[in-house]
Amino acid sequence: MPSDQAAPPIPVHGADAPSGQQDARALLKADIVVIGAGQAGLSSAYHLQQLGLKSWKNYLVLDKSPGAGGAWQYRWPSLTLTTVNRVHDLPGLRFVEAVDAGDEVKASVAVPQYYAAYERKFELPVYRPQTVKVVCERNGRFRIETEEGGFSARGIINATGTWETPYIPAYPGAENFEGRQLHTRDYKTADEFAGKHVVVVGGGISALQLLDEISRVTSTTWVTRQEPQFRDTPFTPEDGRAAVAIVEDRVRRGLVPGSVVSVTGIPWAPALRAAQARGVLKRLPMFAGITRSGIRWSDGREEQADVILWCTGFRSSLDHLAPLQIREENGGIIMSGRLATQVAKDPRIHLVGYGPSASTIGANRAGGAAARELTDYLGLQKE
Repeated sequence: MPSDQAAPPIPVHGADAPSGQQDARALLKADIVVIGAGQAGLSSAYHLQQLGLKSWKNYLVLDKSPGAGGAWQYRWPSLTLTTVNRVHDLPGLRFVEAVDAGDEVKASVAVPQYYAAYERKFELPVYRPQTVKVVCERNGRFRIETEEGGFSARGIINATGTWETPYIPAYPGAENFEGRQLHTRDYKTADEFAGKHVVVVGGGISALQLLDEISRVTSTTWVTRQEPQFRDTPFTPEDGRAAVAIVEDRVRRGLVPGSVVSVTGIPWAPALRAAQARGVLKRLPMFAGITRSGIRWSDGREEQADVILWCTGFRSSLDHLAPLQIREENGGIIMSGRLATQVAKDPRIHLVGYGPSASTIGANRAGGAAARELTDYLGLQKE
């Protein structure tokens, strides 16, 4: 637990709490609590520190994992620094300065090493493991309950990402399927599917990476809800800014953030060209239902399957904020602030890694904007 000073003890609540530690006065207090120590959370903590805020007193970070690395530490083993989308440097420390890693090193190893080095270098006040269960309002402050204790804050920067909330759409008959169903986050290696027919569902970059891998060891069927849009030109900074602008417009209007791939298209990487040459990229429309032994389309055509791999994305992990009632009826959240990180209904709450800041480079910029705007809003004295 890196820090420029000793971390205060965490109060215990409930039946096991010592006498006098069962009310809000026993909560460990800070002005700002950052929830999550992935890219967005670490960037936010760095910028809070650079603004002159004091560790543990003015700000601290809660992270549910036992070690540094955010969601990267749970990614599938075949995801290397070559195959992953670019890992952007955190502010103040370049990746290559902290990690001696080649292109074939697992992302689940290299990125956690980088994050751990980052926490050490800047002595960031990270409490772990701290799983936030719920956040509610008490007497003008936020009460943050974890499995291990309780905290109180004047403001929150939420950086919990999406990894904990995989999305699998409901389809008729799914509960009767006698094969195996799993989500991208459960994937480990293609070898476990050898000899089985695998249906890969989804049109994103992860879906195509896993389709490519699995098709090398067994037969596959690829289905998507919409026709995938491939692009022959490289993805440029201008493309990125255009995609971010579209998503930012959505969240400022309180709409649910859309998929970046739906805006940018999928670039033709060499691996995809090779998969196309092998006849793997024969996309079929989405099936209408699931049978005991496979899938069925609306015209009655069926196909046998042993495995259905749902590469259908994730949703923002925000259930712990439900008592604060920041969502609209449509499930979206109206966002404001310079980079759309501030919750319009409650300016004391910032969401980083949400909407336009869901990418790693977007998370960096959003962390800085959220830190400055929240510090100013709360009127914190900067040393």
